[in-house]
Amino acid sequence: MKRRTKRILSVVAATTVALSTFSFAACSKEEETLTLRVSNWEEYIDEGDWGDDELIDIDNPYDTELGGIMGVNSIVDDITEWFNSGDFGFNIKVEYSTFGTNEDLYNRLNLGDKYYLVCPSEYMIMKLLNEGKLEKYSSDFFDASNEQNYYKNNVSPYIAQMFETNGWTEYAACYMWGTTGLVYNPEISAGEDVLSWNILRNSDYKRRVTIKDNVRDAYFAALGIYNAETLLDETTSAQMRSELLNATDDNTIAGAEDVLKEIKENVYSFETDSGKADMVTGKVVANFQWSGDSVYIMDLADEDDTELWYSVPYECTNLWFDGWVMLKDGIDGNEQKKQAAEAFVNFLSRPDNAVRNMYYIGYTSSIAGGNDLENNVIYNYLNWNYEAGEDVEEAYEYDLSYFFGEGSDAIVLADKSTFIFDDNNEINQGRQLFAQYPPSNVIERSVVMRDFGDRLSLINQMWINVRCLDVKDFNPTVVWTVVGIILAGAVAWTLYKFRYKIFIRKSYEN
Repeated sequence: MKRRTKRILSVVAATTVALSTFSFAACSKEEETLTLRVSNWEEYIDEGDWGDDELIDIDNPYDTELGGIMGVNSIVDDITEWFNSGDFGFNIKVEYSTFGTNEDLYNRLNLGDKYYLVCPSEYMIMKLLNEGKLEKYSSDFFDASNEQNYYKNNVSPYIAQMFETNGWTEYAACYMWGTTGLVYNPEISAGEDVLSWNILRNSDYKRRVTIKDNVRDAYFAALGIYNAETLLDETTSAQMRSELLNATDDNTIAGAEDVLKEIKENVYSFETDSGKADMVTGKVVANFQWSGDSVYIMDLADEDDTELWYSVPYECTNLWFDGWVMLKDGIDGNEQKKQAAEAFVNFLSRPDNAVRNMYYIGYTSSIAGGNDLENNVIYNYLNWNYEAGEDVEEAYEYDLSYFFGEGSDAIVLADKSTFIFDDNNEINQGRQLFAQYPPSNVIERSVVMRDFGDRLSLINQMWINVRCLDVKDFNPTVVWTVVGIILAGAVAWTLYKFRYKIFIRKSYEN
């Protein structure tokens, strides 16, 4: 593969991020420099320092001097230089920080941290929106006549429609998106088994599969199993599928808890990040994973001469989005802060920068690059990366028109052997291209998970019951016997201490 293997987070990388707050263009007066406070996911942006052999050799109309696309500096530094050399009327320096989870970000906000721009996932966007914490994007941001409004002019029509349907358009600009599925070793995992979430509790794979150690992803997989019969029914509508996989009634939560307890007894581990290495080293043969990290895992395995694949279970997949939102507390009515935050999003949305980020982190940008496919940087990048070579036995027309725009005829002539076709000639398993850009049949059974709202506490309690000891799961006789032993021990210790004190007092008196 031509794509860059994602760097492991290290002290060096952290130092690079820290240094990214430096502003290339100094101001004559300190008060003329605005500090733009931005927070993003860890390892979720191009940090630069690419090798000379990593030049993406395609036409780049945005930087003709490079002769292609290359991450020389960190993209945060490049944003600073681009902004400060423009005609915005003031300068910025970027204070860039990262978070590990949506909940981590939310807790920071509640503790009083002030950010102008952050990049949470869709359900956290919903939560912040419902709590009135988000700032609307300006009308200028959506002015297509402005050539520097790269987001408006280049976002995928499909992504734009999804944000419009969900009511996020005025408050969020999509950054990355994808699905959830299973990374698996085809030499060990049976084809049909990896096309069902049930593999997570299938005893044939006991201690050889892993699931994410967070309640939302685990809950989604559990509901995929719990509702499998209905989800696999061809008459089930998209609306019904969404309702089933966003249900939080008492019976559904209890059913999910039972499924997750079965999963707990079967999986190798609940993992946050270790599943990547466990797949490559062969500790496990299937791993619940986000599509972007699946690309990284497959790239890493390729370097070790191990071929891994990505599958999307027939029942459903979680369609997720990470998007840039401005915070009211951070913007605080300041038009310059808002202008700088919107410019930051626009620079990231410039097609060549979208390619840099995809190449560096493995995830899929929301940017499609416009209708002119011949001069489309994103489309040309996909062909550069995935087009079948002359040595390929058979090529396949992989249709991505839904993403680039209906009628665009966006076809990538890919290696047919990197996909697996079912009896309906549909693709539900594949390699990197399939993981990065799912086909329309996968999109059709995808579901956006919504904010749990006031049911969150009940789902969190369910998760505690699964991940920790749940007294209900024990025999009452055993429970009370253990409690009795503990109490008896406490009483005995208290009596011992009391007698010891009397002994000491008498010894002292004598």
